[in-house]
Amino acid sequence: MTLKEQINIERLPRHIAIIMDGNGRWAKKHGKPRLFGHQSAIQAVREVNEACAELGVEHLTLYAFSTENWNRPGDEVSGLMTLLSQTIKKETATLLKNGIRLNVIGDTDRMSQGIRDELFRAIDVTSKGERMELILALSYSGRWDITDAARRMAQAAKDGTLEPSSITEDTVSNFLSTAGRPDPELLIRTSGELRISNFLMWQLAYSELYFTNKYWPDFRKDDLYEAILDYQHRERRFGKTSEQLSK
Repeated sequence: MTLKEQINIERLPRHIAIIMDGNGRWAKKHGKPRLFGHQSAIQAVREVNEACAELGVEHLTLYAFSTENWNRPGDEVSGLMTLLSQTIKKETATLLKNGIRLNVIGDTDRMSQGIRDELFRAIDVTSKGERMELILALSYSGRWDITDAARRMAQAAKDGTLEPSSITEDTVSNFLSTAGRPDPELLIRTSGELRISNFLMWQLAYSELYFTNKYWPDFRKDDLYEAILDYQHRERRFGKTSEQLSK
């Protein structure tokens, strides 16, 4: 029985988030410049996107570029932005064909007008896709997300459309960039690093965390299946006891 066949479709996570880490180290290992690692990572994105759609995952969020990544060397940032633009142009038709709608979360105002235009054109073209939502976290960080939500809640309170005493956890969630989507049940991080790196800090409160030593360019469908199988063997208690869950 293959790894895919072992997955219980009835217990599939609705939302999977991935920190795609290790591109630079993968490139160094192969004696290549860092940008080569980012270019080689596109195949992993294709495979995971396809595998999630085939299984029936509803939302896939990929941490593609953090707010901290703007601090990298200028030539690497420029190369990443060019690669992003090229990839969006190249992959939009495939997303449309496969019924996958594209979306973005993050401070996209920091990106060039040309890239924003290309990105939002692809989002518009694929907007009717019902098979799965692919969310790119671009110029994103969890602290930015929470700060932006707090700023907008404060403005709503000032405008008289939000009563401070009525604010609940659901209120905060509805002001975050991921509003309207379930929190990720499963977070996958590649490259062996054991941290969430300022990603979806509010939304990951009860996510199952899965770490693999594989660098992202080497990550393939079977690696995703292994992560999902590991997730399905865990007991998700949300603060309750095992005995309470069995009743």
